[in-house]
Amino acid sequence: MFGNVYNNKKVLITGNTGFKGAWLSLWLKQLGAEVYGVSKDIPSSPSLFEITKMESLVKHTFADIRDLNKIKELIHEIKPDFVFHLAAQPIVKLSYDDPIYTMSSNIMGTANVLDALRLANFPCTAIMITSDKCYENVEWEWGYKETDHLGGKDPYSASKGAAEIVIKSYYESFFKDPSSQIKIASVRAGNVIGGADWAANRLVPDMFRAWSLGETVPIRSPHSTRPWQHVLEPLSGYLKCGQELYLDKKYNGYAYNFGPNSDQNKTVLELLEEISKYWEIQKGAAMYQLEENNSFHEAGLLKLNCDRALQHFNWKPTLHFDETVAFTATWYNNYYNNTDIEMLAFTNKQIIEYVTNARNRNNEWVK
Repeated sequence: MFGNVYNNKKVLITGNTGFKGAWLSLWLKQLGAEVYGVSKDIPSSPSLFEITKMESLVKHTFADIRDLNKIKELIHEIKPDFVFHLAAQPIVKLSYDDPIYTMSSNIMGTANVLDALRLANFPCTAIMITSDKCYENVEWEWGYKETDHLGGKDPYSASKGAAEIVIKSYYESFFKDPSSQIKIASVRAGNVIGGADWAANRLVPDMFRAWSLGETVPIRSPHSTRPWQHVLEPLSGYLKCGQELYLDKKYNGYAYNFGPNSDQNKTVLELLEEISKYWEIQKGAAMYQLEENNSFHEAGLLKLNCDRALQHFNWKPTLHFDETVAFTATWYNNYYNNTDIEMLAFTNKQIIEYVTNARNRNNEWVK
């Protein structure tokens, strides 16, 4: 897979204790990488990082991405072949509660990683992860392209749009120079679901937290439409982007969208009802209740155009909507209801099953 470029390579993941970072760590371990991680804390309890005892699997450092000197020190010490920058404040609602923390983490944290790489200037391929919410969302029916306007009505979206501008400026000012040994790309995805996400104020974690306690899940926007995708889908895109950029500098400085097929745009209510089929709910109990006084703005419609990733890398998503739901719900069901299942082994098994599906569907990145 991925041309075997990650085998025996040093890979640094910022935000490795988070949902996506932990899944990426396990996949890279399967690919033979020497995985390093840096995060300021473990953002939830439980967490995939703790459940899988990942601190024994990767070389982890607790540090704040906003600490430039520490990030410079780590990158100089590790000299990674690859960097995947995921560390961020990822929750829209929290960005209203603490916009300055959101801005400093998402904008200055990104700048710190880029500046540490600029100063080190050893051969390194850096994949900078932002979000689909970096786009100025006017809620049109077609997908946003990488060349569309950046922006955001809420602090989280604004921070991601600003991070993209920082990434572009570092490329144009420093990494575009032929003397630079750093290659970067930014990647954008959103509405990722999958087992082991316990972030606050996210739909799927809220569902399983409530249902595991026999409670009803509160729903803010039942008719909002999202491009739901399993966590392994964008991760396959990030890894494919890293492979191609490592092998060919012509991709240096590009931005890429990674999202599901358009038929996976489903409403919050449709996702909830599909996932609930995998969870036994007490007869007569309500699955959800509408939450009143939703005081902050959330987009009603948002999807991505992924043609550039298809054209440059021949990347395309693997799972259908029902498979995305099954992967997600089965993970949580085993965690909460099947104590005989060892979750590290089961999580690794899901990665292998996902790869098998991609191979059976002739996806290019498997080759």
